[in-house]
Amino acid sequence: MKKIFVIAILLCIGFYSHAQQSNQAETINEVTSEEILDEVIVTSASREVQKRSEVPGSISTINAKTIENTKAFGIDQLVNQVSGVFMSTSRAASNEQHFMAVRSPISTKALFLYLEDGLQIRPTSVFNHNALLEMNDVSFARIEVLKGPASSIYGSESIGGSFNFITKNPSEKLSGSVSFQANDIGLTRYDFEVSDQTSKKFGFYLGGQYVQRENGPIEHSNYEKTAVTFKTVYDFNDTAKWTTVFDLIDYRSDMSGSLSEDDYNSGNYESDQTFTEREAIAFRTRTTLDKLWNDQNKTSFNLIIRNNRMDQNPSYRIRQFRELGQLTGFGSGEINSNQFKSYVGLIQHKLDFKFANSSLIIGATADYSPQDYVAETTDIIVDPETGRNLDFSINANDFILNYEANIFNYASFFQYEISPIDALKITTALRYDNFEYDYDNLVDGVVGVDDSVDNFNNLTPKLGINYNFNRTTGVYTNYSQGFTPPQVSTLYRNRNELRGIKPSRYHNYELGGYFAIPSKLKLDAAVYLLDGENTLITLRDEDDNFFNTNAGKTRSYGIEYGITWFPIKAISITHNGSYAQHRYIDFFDRGVDYSDTDRETAPSLLGTSLITYRKNVNHDLGFSVTAEHELVGEYNTSFEGQIENEDGTFETAIYDGHNVFNLRVNINYKGFEVWGHALNIFDELYAARASFNRFRGENSYTIGNPLAFHFGAKYNF
Repeated sequence: MKKIFVIAILLCIGFYSHAQQSNQAETINEVTSEEILDEVIVTSASREVQKRSEVPGSISTINAKTIENTKAFGIDQLVNQVSGVFMSTSRAASNEQHFMAVRSPISTKALFLYLEDGLQIRPTSVFNHNALLEMNDVSFARIEVLKGPASSIYGSESIGGSFNFITKNPSEKLSGSVSFQANDIGLTRYDFEVSDQTSKKFGFYLGGQYVQRENGPIEHSNYEKTAVTFKTVYDFNDTAKWTTVFDLIDYRSDMSGSLSEDDYNSGNYESDQTFTEREAIAFRTRTTLDKLWNDQNKTSFNLIIRNNRMDQNPSYRIRQFRELGQLTGFGSGEINSNQFKSYVGLIQHKLDFKFANSSLIIGATADYSPQDYVAETTDIIVDPETGRNLDFSINANDFILNYEANIFNYASFFQYEISPIDALKITTALRYDNFEYDYDNLVDGVVGVDDSVDNFNNLTPKLGINYNFNRTTGVYTNYSQGFTPPQVSTLYRNRNELRGIKPSRYHNYELGGYFAIPSKLKLDAAVYLLDGENTLITLRDEDDNFFNTNAGKTRSYGIEYGITWFPIKAISITHNGSYAQHRYIDFFDRGVDYSDTDRETAPSLLGTSLITYRKNVNHDLGFSVTAEHELVGEYNTSFEGQIENEDGTFETAIYDGHNVFNLRVNINYKGFEVWGHALNIFDELYAARASFNRFRGENSYTIGNPLAFHFGAKYNF
């Protein structure tokens, strides 16, 4: 696959070498139009083009200029610039495997919706969190993050936030790029892009990447990924446009697992794992026909086909056996394979009325996703001296799960907007969802629950109000609901009986505002209250195995804020942060009442600060220097008072949080770019995530990156 990728790059260079250089160094101290609020254009709130000042919610845009200047080699470096968002991943070992927190604790729960051009990357109920492994960040034109529930337009799982990755459109004339990146923590990466408007009617975009890690600072952390996106746009005429996007992702990664407390503190990064891994291949195509019937009516027809397979020998399923506290040399684990295909249709119509600047959006969607899932047990050989897992053997036909499930989701929705006066806009929305899981246990009577057909349905409303005092100042408020049904494998993952997993429901109350002084200051802030019922959480059973269950009630509340100041034209100072509390309101575990306590892995403080200096030396040469500070506050890693001491007192395990500083420099000269990142410049010992292992009686850590240097070079043609 790597050879194919490199050949593709060379062919693109050779074929297009006659093209004139079209990408001169841009004016990098340009102030974007996003400082004037009603000029910020978004699509994520309704799948239709809107001004930010018309959206009654907390929405942030990472535009093309920010993406270009950040020179990110991971999606986390982009989305963590949004207030209240923390994508937790180790740049030294995680290989895009990650945790997420948006108005929630840091977790892998189905609380976040990942979209490409407004359409879901994965079907509901098939562990959507892996969607970010199946993205090609080379193709991103911009990213929109809509915080809080958006189930009234997108359906389930859009609880904490919805991430909409907008793909690049064809360029007006022939252009492209090739780039190379490498760092001293084992990563190398190759990117290419080619784009053109070949006629008045047809244009295309092709972009891809190959990335790998070898011999990183953490043992057993190699990975490889190839990602290619091909997009075509055909304009039949001024009123009809046909857009098609193809994505192909081929991914494999070692799963290094977490570090013990001793290894983390002593700098011993020898992973206990030697064979655990994750492999994924994903094909996705989306075709959209946009038809403008007249000045008041527009319809969008969408068809999506997905074909995915993920195979795992997961580190998080390994259990080492002990007798009298000593390793026996044996253990258990599992291998699993999850395959699905999807056939999705979505139609959406927008009608603009001639009174009160009002409009109506109506739509319907159907998603049919047959899934095959199999998991078998493994026997593990453990080195009792070092604790390393040396080898495994598969116990053929000793199934944990072996099923087929036909997943069907159909929904209808509407959104109505009206402006009784020019400054005021009222938005109301409603969506009905029905889910059907037709579960067929392929090993009836051997393991697993009996065949069943399970149905879940939900009616999700939203009400929002915007009031804009002028073009640069406005406030909004909204009430919205969120809903997520159980994941299929979660619902049926038990050898004998259902665990009784229930759908989770959320109620969100929000008040926010935005303000700007063009070319000087931008400010936005939101306060929110998010109440959850039957919130899904992860616990460990008596055998040290993870399982999911519902908490009775939870509550998250806080403030999110972002400010950017331009003291002079060449300098910008930005701080995006949040302060939040995440609480159990009603929750029992093993007979212990944890109601009215703080939830685990839920930092109150999150923040990213940036200071950037930009300078154009002349028309051909420009550079920028950015200093970045990442703040993650202290958080509990265990339940409050979960640890019982020998003297009968109780305490709570914590992670102290961290402050990490990064530096990056970009230089543009004509069509050439070079850049460098200094990561964790003070070599702070920190964890991307920490959690408490009650069997070991200590924290486990996903290590962050040590001091590291990353370099890149790019040629634009």
